[in-house]
Amino acid sequence: MKFKLYSDVAMAVDKPEDHLKKGDVVTIVDFHSAPNENGYSIEIFNALGETIDVTVVKETEIVPLMHNEIFNVRTFYKDSA
Repeated sequence: MKFKLYSDVAMAVDKPEDHLKKGDVVTIVDFHSAPNENGYSIEIFNALGETIDVTVVKETEIVPLMHNEIFNVRTFYKDSA
Protein backbone atom coordinates (compact mmCIF):
# COMPACT_ATOMS: atom_id res chain seq x y z
CA MET A 1 0.00 0.00 0.00
CA LYS A 2 1.61 3.23 -1.21
CA PHE A 3 -0.76 5.67 0.54
CA LYS A 4 -1.99 5.50 4.13
CA LEU A 5 -5.70 5.16 4.83
CA TYR A 6 -7.46 8.43 5.68
CA SER A 7 -4.69 10.53 4.18
CA ASP A 8 -5.43 13.41 1.82
CA VAL A 9 -4.07 13.15 -1.72
CA ALA A 10 -4.54 15.03 -4.97
CA MET A 11 -5.90 13.76 -8.24
CA ALA A 12 -3.06 13.31 -10.74
CA VAL A 13 -5.44 13.26 -13.72
CA ASP A 14 -8.86 14.49 -14.74
CA LYS A 15 -11.55 11.86 -14.20
CA PRO A 16 -14.61 13.27 -16.02
CA GLU A 17 -16.79 10.23 -15.29
CA ASP A 18 -16.53 11.13 -11.59
CA HIS A 19 -16.46 14.92 -12.15
CA LEU A 20 -12.94 15.11 -10.72
CA LYS A 21 -10.15 17.31 -12.04
CA LYS A 22 -6.39 17.10 -11.70
CA GLY A 23 -5.45 18.77 -8.42
CA ASP A 24 -8.71 18.04 -6.59
CA VAL A 25 -7.99 16.97 -3.03
CA VAL A 26 -9.61 13.71 -1.92
CA THR A 27 -9.31 11.39 1.09
CA ILE A 28 -8.32 7.72 0.89
CA VAL A 29 -10.80 5.48 2.71
CA ASP A 30 -9.92 1.97 1.50
CA PHE A 31 -7.20 0.02 -0.32
CA HIS A 32 -7.82 -2.47 -3.15
CA SER A 33 -5.04 -4.91 -4.01
CA ALA A 34 -5.00 -6.04 -7.65
CA PRO A 35 -2.60 -8.06 -9.81
CA ASN A 36 -2.09 -5.33 -12.42
CA GLU A 37 -2.55 -2.10 -10.50
CA ASN A 38 -3.65 -1.38 -6.94
CA GLY A 39 -6.48 1.03 -6.32
CA TYR A 40 -8.16 3.05 -3.60
CA SER A 41 -11.64 4.08 -2.60
CA ILE A 42 -11.63 7.84 -2.18
CA GLU A 43 -14.06 10.19 -0.50
CA ILE A 44 -14.73 13.61 -1.96
CA PHE A 45 -15.69 16.41 0.42
CA ASN A 46 -17.09 19.85 -0.32
CA ALA A 47 -15.51 23.00 1.10
CA LEU A 48 -17.64 22.64 4.25
CA GLY A 49 -16.35 19.12 4.97
CA GLU A 50 -19.50 17.29 3.89
CA THR A 51 -19.19 14.09 1.87
CA ILE A 52 -20.40 14.52 -1.68
CA ASP A 53 -19.19 11.30 -3.30
CA VAL A 54 -17.16 8.12 -2.90
CA THR A 55 -15.49 6.44 -5.87
CA VAL A 56 -12.55 4.20 -6.80
CA VAL A 57 -9.30 5.28 -8.48
CA LYS A 58 -6.15 3.55 -9.67
CA GLU A 59 -3.01 4.14 -7.63
CA THR A 60 -1.47 6.04 -10.57
CA GLU A 61 -4.41 8.48 -10.62
CA ILE A 62 -3.50 10.05 -7.26
CA VAL A 63 -0.40 11.76 -5.88
CA PRO A 64 0.67 12.89 -2.40
CA LEU A 65 0.14 16.49 -1.36
CA MET A 66 3.29 18.61 -1.39
CA HIS A 67 4.42 21.35 1.01
CA ASN A 68 4.47 23.99 -1.75
CA GLU A 69 0.85 23.49 -2.86
CA ILE A 70 -2.21 25.51 -1.86
CA PHE A 71 -5.94 24.78 -1.93
CA ASN A 72 -8.29 26.19 -4.53
CA VAL A 73 -12.09 26.18 -4.69
CA ARG A 74 -14.22 25.23 -7.69
CA THR A 75 -17.85 24.32 -8.22
CA PHE A 76 -18.53 20.58 -8.26
CA TYR A 77 -21.42 19.45 -10.45
CA LYS A 78 -22.76 15.94 -10.38
CA ASP A 79 -25.93 14.80 -12.06
CA SER A 80 -28.48 13.37 -9.69
CA ALA A 81 -29.52 10.71 -12.23
